[in-house]
Amino acid sequence: MEQTDRSMAILIDAENISPKYIGLIIDEANKHGKLNYRRIYGDWTTIKLKKWKEACLKYALTPVQQFVSTSGKNSSDFSLVIDAMDILYGGKTLGFCIVSSDGDFTKLITRLKEDDMYLIGMGEEKTPISLVNSYESFTYLDKLYQTIEAEKKITLVDTKTTGKKKSTSKKIKGKNVESDTSITSERNIVEYMRILIEQESEDDGWALWSQTANLLKKKYPGFNPTNYGKNVKKLTYFNQKPDFKTKIENKVAYIRYK
Repeated sequence: MEQTDRSMAILIDAENISPKYIGLIIDEANKHGKLNYRRIYGDWTTIKLKKWKEACLKYALTPVQQFVSTSGKNSSDFSLVIDAMDILYGGKTLGFCIVSSDGDFTKLITRLKEDDMYLIGMGEEKTPISLVNSYESFTYLDKLYQTIEAEKKITLVDTKTTGKKKSTSKKIKGKNVESDTSITSERNIVEYMRILIEQESEDDGWALWSQTANLLKKKYPGFNPTNYGKNVKKLTYFNQKPDFKTKIENKVAYIRYK
């Protein structure tokens, strides 16, 4: 089965995620499979979810009502968990995309994994690392959004100046990762890739990119160059680092540590 043919359920915690990310959310989720279930949870009687109502119509999301029974508590958690288990037992899906930065969903993800579900997550950099690492892959929506918006601004300025669009991936500067974020530092990513190459390489020092990239993803599910303001492919990201070199032979990619 092709990856994009995998039946998926996307469940969004509207009380925890901004509606400005909805386009990114759907685009990223579509890369992993067909979104057979599209549900979004919250107290729809509140004013703060007004913009989410517009997104529901545009992206065919099914809103699920959950009244707030306790002040200060995210009421959508319970409905989302119950629905996830109902969908699991229904046996009509092979994976889930949970969109929330709430660490309380960690137990749900580990439970779904026990039934061999394919699991991807999305949230902001405030997401607890325990939740990030419980997924197959995790997308930091705020970092991806910042990178794309920066590209748009650069392209707009360049278009006004020269009348032509220009590649912007090299012009976007990454921001320093704050200590209160769950995003892994670039230094740790680079060091772990060096270790992987040493372990997986042949005598000539070259290691299969697919193998090392897969192992890196298992260690750091949230890794993506956009986290550091670099909107490039992961192989390109390492190739741009002074200590790494990549090559492609017979359509197979390799990487080595210089």
